[in-house]
Amino acid sequence: MASIREPEVQFAQRLASNERPIRSKALKKLRKYINARSQRASDGFTGDELLKLWKGLFYCLWMQDKPLLQEELSKQISTLIHSFNDTDKQLLYLESFLLTFKREWTGIDRLRMDKFFQLVRFVFRQTFEALKRKNWESSAVSKFLEMLTAQLLQSSSEAPCGLQLHILDLYLTELATVGSAELTADQNLTFIDPFCKTAAKTKNQTLFSAICRSIFSTIIDQAPFAIEDLMKEVKAAEASEEDETQIKAGKSSEEEEEEDDDDDDDHLEEDTELLSDDIGPVLQFDYAALADKLFELARRNSTPGQNRQRLYKVIKVLRDLSEGVFPESEYPEEVSTDEDDEMFGSRRRMKRGRGHVEGPEAPAAKKSKEFRKTDRSLLVSPDGSSRVPFDPQQKPKFGVLKSSPIPLSSSIKKTPKSNKTSSNTPKSTPKPRPLAADFF
Repeated sequence: MASIREPEVQFAQRLASNERPIRSKALKKLRKYINARSQRASDGFTGDELLKLWKGLFYCLWMQDKPLLQEELSKQISTLIHSFNDTDKQLLYLESFLLTFKREWTGIDRLRMDKFFQLVRFVFRQTFEALKRKNWESSAVSKFLEMLTAQLLQSSSEAPCGLQLHILDLYLTELATVGSAELTADQNLTFIDPFCKTAAKTKNQTLFSAICRSIFSTIIDQAPFAIEDLMKEVKAAEASEEDETQIKAGKSSEEEEEEDDDDDDDHLEEDTELLSDDIGPVLQFDYAALADKLFELARRNSTPGQNRQRLYKVIKVLRDLSEGVFPESEYPEEVSTDEDDEMFGSRRRMKRGRGHVEGPEAPAAKKSKEFRKTDRSLLVSPDGSSRVPFDPQQKPKFGVLKSSPIPLSSSIKKTPKSNKTSSNTPKSTPKPRPLAADFF
């Protein structure tokens, strides 16, 4: 008698089928199966069972073509996390997802990589959504961060570098998309705590650079927009309080004037929203608390010296932000906006040019494009020809000649010395040509 296969194995085989209708039908049945089994407290999923299901889900996306269908399938797979009623089972589902992707990551070809990148993003978005439905409970958040550290950030996790970098890139973006309106600065600091600890102790410079770029640099770059959002909330709260007092007072004239002011404020808010549409939602952070936290981690003896030096730079910028000083990009001191003007340069170049001058003679200045077009003069000197800048007030000592195709060395020839007659003596007339009649 044939042995009965486990339902998880049957689901995995149907999810990896070549036929799309079979895969779609299997995914719908899997959702109902998870809902029914999660309601029974005594009959929950184990880690091995979820690994079998995730292998089928992985190859279900592998077999799917066309971008729109891939996006729809990624959304359906990621929302399966909400079918689990218990937070522990939801995190076990996420852990099985990370284990599956760590195992299969190196086998993904470049043509299929984009759709798996998209699935990773959607899974983390739905994970944050599940935490949001639990009202961001500290116990659930701490379990999520412990699992993320164990499966992704620790050196013993053996996570592929590409998977680590992608998750770091999307982490703050997806967290802000889901919880920017509800999370406080202290809660946001808790969400990045594993990355701060990893940056202070890791010896993997690729991972350390990715954390600095994707976490710390993102927080610093979004600081002006975070403060702008905070000011908007303060203004909205003040406006609501003013509206309540005006309704109680019942002053119609003042209300009309304030409505005009509100219209102007609305226009300003619309303009600022247009400027910040590309940034999207941002998270609020206590920059002083983050700087203190990083300093406590960086000052430990176990922190590598290279990591400590870079963390101190991040700490300095964060403390400046806490005092209201925003980092400014460095620009050269002197920048010429005129493309034809080459005389504008740094002072160092001018000083170097002056340092090479020897003797009382004037140095040859740099000529601009305009001087090259107009000046074609040559200074003829006993030592040879040399180009000089044109000065209308000073005439050349040995005369100025227009440039000619004939080389100067051939044009200047020494004439043999001859006995010159004085200018007062009359010139001798040439003899007439003899004719034939003179000989007869």
